[in-house]
This record gives sequence, structure tokens and C-alpha cells, in this order.
Amino acid sequence: MTTNPSRRDVSAAALATIAASVLPAPSVRAAEKKYDSGASDSEIKIGQTVPHSGPGSLYGVLGRIGEAYFQMLNEKGGINGRKINFLTMDDAYSAPKCVEATRRLVEQEEVLALYGSLGTAPQTAVHKYLNSKGVPQLLLNTGASKWNNPKEFKWTMAGLPLYPTEARILARHVVAVKPNAKVGILYQNDDFGRDFLGPFKKVLADAGGTASVIMEQTYDLTDPTVDSQLINLSKSGADVFYNISTGKASSQSIRKVAELGWKPLQLLSAGSTGRSILNAAGLENAAGIVAIRYNKEVGLPKWEKDPDVMAFEELRKKYTPAIDQDNTIAFAGYGQAVTMGEILRRCGDELTRANVLKQASTLKGFHSPYFLDGVTYDYTPDDYTPMKTLYISIFSGKDWDISDKPMSE
Repeated sequence: MTTNPSRRDVSAAALATIAASVLPAPSVRAAEKKYDSGASDSEIKIGQTVPHSGPGSLYGVLGRIGEAYFQMLNEKGGINGRKINFLTMDDAYSAPKCVEATRRLVEQEEVLALYGSLGTAPQTAVHKYLNSKGVPQLLLNTGASKWNNPKEFKWTMAGLPLYPTEARILARHVVAVKPNAKVGILYQNDDFGRDFLGPFKKVLADAGGTASVIMEQTYDLTDPTVDSQLINLSKSGADVFYNISTGKASSQSIRKVAELGWKPLQLLSAGSTGRSILNAAGLENAAGIVAIRYNKEVGLPKWEKDPDVMAFEELRKKYTPAIDQDNTIAFAGYGQAVTMGEILRRCGDELTRANVLKQASTLKGFHSPYFLDGVTYDYTPDDYTPMKTLYISIFSGKDWDISDKPMSE
């Protein structure tokens, strides 16, 4: 005896036929999604190491604001339907601790990528390791020139203006405003100082004018003061002073220039333009100093109506109210978290480490909410310079007056 199929059976068969004709075969569907460690249909796991403890603990806010940003994204559905599992680990700004934390992120937590980690020395300690593992080391909070080496270390990219970029732009400014400049330079006697020194001198030499460096003085991080170096520079006849220093040496040198009654055009490395350094030097002593800028600042009236600053403030108030409203380091961390989110968004369903790197290295033209108008990322697969256009700014004694037009290196 035969039986006729029921209407339900016919409908089910018809739907199966339609589905088979419309939907790709299972193997094809699976091929549309590609995952490496740290990624799945529901989650993307990323990591970071910053000093949450120790003398550099003020930078721990980079991690806390990142946690807040990804929590907010997750509450809104995540990125391409996946929740972000962000692990920010303490390295206390110590190379050995950075190695330990990074290995844990890669080997135990199996993150897809790292971003926004801090410091030249700690990140140098894990540079070769991450490249040997093929793990993206993105948006580093350091501007050392070594990070622009895509041929040998393609997995590592800086997130700050490279020191040579900054030096070349400052040198171009000197040539424009003082074509006959006699430059005296104080620089830290290590790779940091030399990263600025060579490119600056080359621009002066290539300009073909009479601007030149007439004296160089060095200091070591262990030196108690830089007074003797400043006395020598002030007696050299230099009318431009390029101050390639950090921390207390920056404050000491700015104050000493004023005490000596020396009145050169002063250039200061951007990493030393923070309020704590200028306050220690005396704001009145810092008036007239020239430095590059590329970012907005929070907590200042001129930025309070800026849409990006307002979005950051809304996030800060809701998720991390203990962070001060004027914490520009937190704002920088917010900008990097947004950028990392954009890289992951562009990856779509191909969440492999190779594709994360591809999207990061083709980010040219993306404007972070932290950046001034006119500044964008400039990465290409063959050149990992984060940005090539910056602004010249002059300290008024109270605030930085930013030039109307950006300058390229």
C-alpha cells in the first residue's frame, strides 16, 4: 500500500528544495568565515600590556578606558555581531613583566591581536617574539623609528607620530622662520635622542641654506641635572635651542634657559609637552616654546563642543567616572580603542591575524576621534609611518596655540 504525502510533508520538502537552491552548500558557507585563535562566531579576544602599577601607572588609564569602550560596544551588539573580550594586563613598565604578560596573552589566552601597548623598552622585549608568532602588535604607544620596518617585522606598527617625522617637521619650521638659524641641541644619549637628531640635521643640510647645528650636548638619564650642558649651549651663539629630552631633564632645561636669560627659539619634543613637565618648569618659562601637535585635548573650553570630545565625555561619565574629565591620556586611549574597533569591523567574517594586519596596514585616511582635523593615519603595507601631517603649535604660557594649517614632513 502506498501513502500520499501530507501537505506538511510537501511544504517541508518544498522549503528544503528552496533552501538548497538559495543557500550555499555547508562547505561554501563555512568558507565565508575564517578564524584564527581568539575569534569565533560569538567572540573576538584582543589584548594589551600597559603599566597599571609602578611609576608609570598613570598610563593604566589606557586600559581602563579601552575596557569601557568595548563594554559599550558589546552592549550595542559588539562588532559584526561578535562581543569583544578585551584583556588589558599590567607590565609595570618592566621589560621582563611585559614578556611574561605578553606570553600569557598569546599562549594561554590565545588573543587574536594586541593593540595599544606602551613603551619602547617593554615592546622591544616582545618585538621578535610576536613577529615569530605572527601576532599583530598594533597601535603601539611609542614613536620609535624601529616600528616602521614592514619588511623584517611586518606584524608591528606604531600608533604615535614617529620621532623622525616630528623632527623633520620641526626642522622645516626652523628653515621657514629662521633660514640662517644657528641651532644648539640637547639630546638624550640613547636611541630616543638619536631618532630625532639625525633626521633634524638632514633636513637642515638638504635645505641648502645657512641654517646649521653649531653645538650638540648630551645627557644620560642618570644625570642629576643638565645645567652644565645648558650653560655651554647658551654660550655657543645658538639662536635656536632644540630640546630632545624627557621627564625631569625637560623641566630642568626649560627652567635653566630662563635663569640664564638666554632667549633662543625653543623647540621641544612632543612627548615632553605635558602639563606636569611644564608646571615643574614654570608655565611662564615655557612661553614661546614650539612643538608639534596632532591631537585634541579634553577638559578645555575650546574643545567642549567638539562631537568627538562630547562622545568621549559621555563614555567617561557613564563607565569610568573616576577618571578625571581632563585626562588626555584617557582620551588618547579612547581614540586608539575606536581605531582598533574599526580595524576589526573592516575584517568582517575573516578574523585571521593576517587579515587584521591587512586592515591595519591599509588604514590610510582614517581619522581617529583623538586627532585634530586634517590629521589621519597614513599606514600603507610598505610604509608603517602612522601619520605624516602634524601641526606646529606655540605655548602661550597657558595653552598651546595651534597653527591654522598642518605641515607635512
